Parts: sequence; structure tokens; C-alpha cells
Amino acid sequence: MDKHLLEYIEIKDFKCFKDFKAEGFKRVNLICGKNNVGKTAFMEAGYINMHSINVLKMFSSITDIKYRREKLELINDVFDNKKVVKYFENIKSYKSKTNENDISFELINENGIKEYKFTSNSEEKIINANEFSYDLARLINVTFLDNLGLTNEELKSFFIEVQKKDKEETLYKYINEFDENILNFKILGGEKPSCKVIDREEYQDLSEFGDGLKHYISIICALYNCKDGYLFIDEIDNGIHYTQLDRIWEIILTISKEQSVQVFATTHSKECIESYARVSEKLEDEDISLIELGKDKDNILKAIVMDNKRFYRELENGNGVRGW
Repeated sequence: MDKHLLEYIEIKDFKCFKDFKAEGFKRVNLICGKNNVGKTAFMEAGYINMHSINVLKMFSSITDIKYRREKLELINDVFDNKKVVKYFENIKSYKSKTNENDISFELINENGIKEYKFTSNSEEKIINANEFSYDLARLINVTFLDNLGLTNEELKSFFIEVQKKDKEETLYKYINEFDENILNFKILGGEKPSCKVIDREEYQDLSEFGDGLKHYISIICALYNCKDGYLFIDEIDNGIHYTQLDRIWEIILTISKEQSVQVFATTHSKECIESYARVSEKLEDEDISLIELGKDKDNILKAIVMDNKRFYRELENGNGVRGW
């Protein structure tokens, strides 16, 4: 395993997690479980932890996940400050520890004085809310990709990284495999992301092709953008037909290894889980895990993290996965 990758996480006082721990993560990790068990919240906790190398980046990641939950576009230089504060303070407390970062946040509101308490790797800061700078400061190679894919602004930025790495032709090849009628993908000047199709002279807005293609392109561009970093993909199979699942897993396993990206993804689809097993076994990629979230008999949220051998064995024995 690459040195920078997450090996474990402890989560306390965050959404559905009170005192939770999971370990044994690999380069690519698929998270499954019943609806509303906490799959997305698990990834959000990891995203915040990996982002939080300082106070501003912790603030940015906490705010970012709330905006994504609300399906709102968060732009660095134009936003409603009052709304940002409201969304940030929606998270009253958060604490997590990984092999990379030990961090916490707490909103303190006593005697009419509101303060933010940040702790990052033993360094503690208490800042009066009236004196806090609400500037956004994201890490480039840590990305949370919701089920709608990247925003147009994000896609423009990430496509630049594809170009810098001279991977445009690879991207075009992958897109053509998704839909053989699509010949090319471009972002021209200030225009929206667009595709060119057979028998059409002009490029068409990417939004005209449905959510599946945008999600597919977003995943590929994000993998190149997150070199030596982390990619969290919510509902990885959203809008993607089951016949395309093997291809998307092959792309993820290949590029994540090439670019040293740790991937966490969620699904509630049996077909997606089976495809993940089939492709990783075909590629002889042992650096994968299946993370199964569920509640025990005491209604406490737990995780079973299976390495590739246990994962394949469970499928072969027909045991399935809880929540199927």
C-alpha cells in the first residue's frame, strides 16, 4: 500500500456515527449496506479528515459536504456569506482519527459568545465566530464526487489536469466506449463542457446526453486530478447502465493504480458489487476491499472490511452482502 493512503478511521459524534472504527482499507474500496445506514456520511467523514491539514481546509471541507447535500454549487469567489456560515454551523461537532490526521471541530455557544474550536494533530485553536475568516481553501487532490458528477466549473478545472498529463486521447477513447456515437469532448474557452457526435457539425452541451455520461466523465477526470490523493464517489453507478459497470471498474482500478489515488465509492447495487469483484479478479488487483456497513443486534453501527480473498470467497459461497 502506498504510504499516504488511509488504513483506518475512527469517527465520533458525527451524524449517525457515535463511536465508530473501521480498518483494513485498500487502494480501492467499495462501500455497501442498506439505504440510510450511513454510507455517504462515512465518506464525508473521510473526506473531511483528509482535507483537514489546517483550520481553513477543515472549514472548507465541512461546508463543502453540506453544499453538496443540498445540491448547491459552491464557488470560491462568489457565494452568500450568511448561507456559508449557516451550512458550516449545521455540523455542531466532528471528530475523527486516521493514520494521517487526528482532528476535531466543536461549535461552542455560551453566554452569548459563539466560538469555533478546531483541533488538528494536537494543535488547538479557539476562534471567535466574529473574527473567523470564511475563505474557502480546498485541497486539489482530495475530491468528493456526488451522484450528479462534477459541476461545470469543476469539470473545466479537472479537464486541465487531463490535458497536462497528455491523457486527452485516453479520455476520448473511454467516452467512445461508453457511447460509440460520441467522437470527442471539449471545453472551448468559457463554454460549457460539450461533446461532438457522428453526423453533427457542432458540439452539443454535455447536459443533453444525460446524467450517466457526465458522471462517467467526471469520474475519469477526477481520477487524473487526484494524483497522490483521495477520491470519494457517492453512488458510483448512478445513471450508468449495468452493461457499462465492468468498463467503469476497469478504468477506476487502472487509473487509480497509475496515479496513486485511493478511491472510496458507495453502491446499493448487487450488479455493481459483482462487477467490482469480477473485474478486480480479472485484473489480478489485490489492493481492493469491500466495506459492509450495518447495525448489530444492539443497533450499533459497525463495519466489516473484507480484503479481496474474503470478498471473493463470500460471493463464491453465495453468502451475498447484507442489504441486497
